Amino acid sequence: MLVAEDKPGIGGEPLHGQKLKPKYSVFPRGVGSDAPSWVAFDKQVLSFDAYFDEEVPEKNQELYRIRHCKIYFYLEDDTIQVVEPQVKNSGIPQGTIVRRHRIPLPPPNEDQFYTVDYFNINTEVIFYARRYKIVDCDQFTKCFLRKLGVRLNPPAYHPEDPYTRGRQKIADSMKPLRPYERFDTLKQFLEYDGHVLRFYCMWDDTESTFGDPRELILHYFLADDTIEIKEVIPVNSGRDAVPLFLNRKKLPKYAPAGLYQPGAITDRTVLNVFGGLVGNKGRYILDNRKTGTVHQEFYKDSDLTIGAVINVWGRRVKLCDCDEFTKEYYMTKYGIKDFTPIPFKAPPPSKIEKKFPPYTGFGSEEDSLCSCLSLLPQPPQKDFKKFMEKDRKGLESNLLRFLAKFITDNPIDKDRQFIISYFLSDDTISVFETPQRNTGILGGKFLERSRIKKPGQELFKSEISEYFKAQDLFVGAKVCFHGHNFLLVDADEYAFNYMEKHADEFPMANISLILNKLKAIGEPSSREIKQIFAATDPDHTKVIEYNPFRNLMVNITGGKLSEHEIMTIGRHYSEQNEFEMDINFLLAVAQEQLKKNSVENFGQLSATFVYNDREKCGLLPHEKCRTICKSFRLPLADDLLRALLTMFEDGKEQVDYKKFVNGLNWRENPVPTFQTIKVPIKYEDDWSGQPPSLPVKRIKYLPLIQDVFGIEE
Repeated sequence: MLVAEDKPGIGGEPLHGQKLKPKYSVFPRGVGSDAPSWVAFDKQVLSFDAYFDEEVPEKNQELYRIRHCKIYFYLEDDTIQVVEPQVKNSGIPQGTIVRRHRIPLPPPNEDQFYTVDYFNINTEVIFYARRYKIVDCDQFTKCFLRKLGVRLNPPAYHPEDPYTRGRQKIADSMKPLRPYERFDTLKQFLEYDGHVLRFYCMWDDTESTFGDPRELILHYFLADDTIEIKEVIPVNSGRDAVPLFLNRKKLPKYAPAGLYQPGAITDRTVLNVFGGLVGNKGRYILDNRKTGTVHQEFYKDSDLTIGAVINVWGRRVKLCDCDEFTKEYYMTKYGIKDFTPIPFKAPPPSKIEKKFPPYTGFGSEEDSLCSCLSLLPQPPQKDFKKFMEKDRKGLESNLLRFLAKFITDNPIDKDRQFIISYFLSDDTISVFETPQRNTGILGGKFLERSRIKKPGQELFKSEISEYFKAQDLFVGAKVCFHGHNFLLVDADEYAFNYMEKHADEFPMANISLILNKLKAIGEPSSREIKQIFAATDPDHTKVIEYNPFRNLMVNITGGKLSEHEIMTIGRHYSEQNEFEMDINFLLAVAQEQLKKNSVENFGQLSATFVYNDREKCGLLPHEKCRTICKSFRLPLADDLLRALLTMFEDGKEQVDYKKFVNGLNWRENPVPTFQTIKVPIKYEDDWSGQPPSLPVKRIKYLPLIQDVFGIEE
């Protein structure tokens, strides 16, 4: 039952004087956004230009006054604000006339409020008995009203206030003769403060005695049209280093024959009318005709262009180039696009190559060279950064070792074996001969650790000699150390791994370069090569032993691939044996070590792992597990511990510590001792030059053919 003011009469007819509000919007439902108005129309305001006339009683100068204002309609809540712009010396309180709120319609509809439907150009609105004439609106308002379907009226006429127009005529006709004149330079200063044009100039002073071309830099300050010039003084020119060639000031275009007297050049001319005759007070007026004024022109930014010649107090300075800001300024303001510089600098003298005297033979070459670089000789500086990066760190020895033999026809020297060690920290080389029984030759140190020069170089020369680098040593290389010729026949596993990890430094271990080289050699006869591989594998096992593979690669390439390159291919496509990373093998070795040292505190070790597992997920990082094992002083070698932790890792280097501890527990989970464990684990420093225990044996040739020739058969 309706009890509100909208309650209808008998039969549903409205009562006398009752005004029913529409229940539905004039806009169709579903058009536009579903967001509320305070979100959809946030910060969207309609702006209308309007005016209203105001009577002025009891004043003869004006009968009415036209006051212009702005009407702002806020779409988010249908509020209206009326603001009158302030006019200088109007004498009327101006600003916000009507504060922002919802304005009701004039009577008799005072129960309703203004909406956007009541606004259009060339219409009138009444706010609290004051009639406002809307004459125009901004572009956003026009677009918004058109989208609502409103047909906009043409803009109306803007009437002027007659009293303000009359006052302006009087002010324009007045010419005050006061002894001051306003020069407004504040706008130019605020707009261009800090903006400086830079030109590179040249003053040709060769005509004068002992004159020479002078290089200058001109700065034009846009804030006050002043110019300063700095001179670029060459090194060892004999000239005094003065701060400025020309102090900052306005530069006249034509320098006068003589200097003006003080007061000859002034901005204004003041006339003394009475001269202090009346009460000892002078009367002064400003000479508007500026009789006798000296007109002087100064250089502006429009006079400065590349190629122009300016007169700097009798010196002809030519502008040759400018910076990027100056180019952008002239391109924007004057539309100039050609900024071709004019060459003004003399070509630099040819650099005299510094020649050093030849090596005398006393001390090292670097030591003798330091005596030529300074008056007080300094010791040669070593590459300390390289030493810190490539020095031994834990298991990273940064030491490349190769197995070598003599290149000789002497049957006694043919069987001698040498271990060549290359130290990456300082590029030094040492040679050690492995002792062999019943040969009559004592093994031991063959060559002291030092840098070795490459053969075939002149001894006494000015240039520093070339020394053997790490890239010169690889399997199959022939090197000459102090007259002894060696052939490198093998390398240890660390050397192979290091070269393959740093393949960009070692081309002999770069599999991409080797495959490209192999493709260039075997591309013309790819079909024959595939047939040779198929003939080598008659049982179709898809693998080939290393020795037949090596001989096959030598025959295919004609000896163009070195032994190291062939070994790199073999290592890349080798078939890994199952027992290489056998976890049972490693656990058997670890349990044997723990059993010998009577280690049985596995419960405490497991509790420590659980305590450090904050997330209780059963996983810990590799390094965290290694640190915990070190704190328990487990009698396991570091490489064996790392290998065991790697066995229990997942793809994110997280170790399952429960399985790891259960694997080490030799009491509850004993691993039977293998018969293959006959010798203790050999560390890297114990390498004697013998072939590795698990060499590359079988090569998968089908992936190699596919990578090189692109077709798998």
